Amino acid sequence: MNWIILIIAGLFEVSFAFCLGKAKEATGTIATYWYVGFLICLAISMFLLVKATQTLPIGTAYAVWTGIGAVGTVLIGIFIFKEPADFWRVFFITTLIISIVGLKVVSH
Repeated sequence: MNWIILIIAGLFEVSFAFCLGKAKEATGTIATYWYVGFLICLAISMFLLVKATQTLPIGTAYAVWTGIGAVGTVLIGIFIFKEPADFWRVFFITTLIISIVGLKVVSH
């Protein structure tokens, strides 16, 4: 169950990065709403990370959480914010995914 909580925490990390990207593009009240969304997603992500680390090793949990956030944020950048998807970006994101899966496999 704590692995599921950790994955959800990672998805909220992606969400707060998405909100930052949208706030950067927005102005006025709309930007404020995106910043509020950022704070809400940040709080939920941190709460779930703390919850997951009650039974999972902190090093593994933190690495997986940041890995999910990094991969998700790069994918959001490519698909939503039209950032480049060249060979090396895709290659290194793939190696990061393999590393996250590897940590899950070797952790108890």
